[in-house]
Amino acid sequence: MNRITRDSVAAMIRKTILVAWVVALAAIVALPLGAAAQEPPAGAATAAPESAVDLAKKLANPLANLVSVPFQFNWAQGVGPDEQTRFILNLQPVMPFSISKDWNLINRLIVPLVGQPPLAAGGAPAFGIADVQSSFFFSPNKGGLVWGVGPVISLPSTSEPTLGTEKWSAGPTFVVLKQSGAWTVGVLANQLWSFAGNEKRDKVSQMFLQPFLTHTSKSAVTLSLNSEMTANWEADSDQWTVPINLAVSKLSSFGPFPASYQVGVGVYVAGPEAGPEWQLRGAITILLPRKK
Repeated sequence: MNRITRDSVAAMIRKTILVAWVVALAAIVALPLGAAAQEPPAGAATAAPESAVDLAKKLANPLANLVSVPFQFNWAQGVGPDEQTRFILNLQPVMPFSISKDWNLINRLIVPLVGQPPLAAGGAPAFGIADVQSSFFFSPNKGGLVWGVGPVISLPSTSEPTLGTEKWSAGPTFVVLKQSGAWTVGVLANQLWSFAGNEKRDKVSQMFLQPFLTHTSKSAVTLSLNSEMTANWEADSDQWTVPINLAVSKLSSFGPFPASYQVGVGVYVAGPEAGPEWQLRGAITILLPRKK
């Protein structure tokens, strides 16, 4: 009964989020450009609002001085022996703090909600929160080259063996990027090693590498190309998982707040046998510019 309930809930979640992805796609096409530059709500800062193009460029910068709350929906296809769909909703808030007149501290949190089919014949599906990851970047707020460095920590947030590691892990992370005109190019990376947790589970030694390239047009439409590569150094084979993602996003509004609506597609050029072959992605990012 418990398994049936999980399957039913996972199916309902996937259907609900698929509707949200379609709505996001419709928003890309239909919502008016420049809505991000509307008059601020009562009680908001009186400074002149930033243009949609400026906010879109800031959104391409992981270390930008604004609070953002992204909801990223992923449907990975061809997972497991029956080539089914794995659904991942990533809640990824970004919170910058000024620690001095020259330095900022940016906290990036990733909370994944996963609905996953069996990964092996005779296995069971899984649904729940995977390991939660938090990154802290110390970044100077001056200079042409944007960079940040700091620690990353992974919390064992699930006991489902196919969803998480059941290990506490930590390591270094960094991001470096350059913005010139409409273009943003950069790379984000981290390395995790386990240091505590379930002794019966394998050790964690995993690298994440995300090179990215974006172009923001004068109409606040952003085209992005990236890869979200992971390397599992503890695996005997198929250590690398390499997707290539292409996405388009547009600045509009979400109630009184500016927001970005994104749709995209990805193809996996390397990965384990039970891993996905391609994926669909939709995202809604609510932007909360900081008061000056």
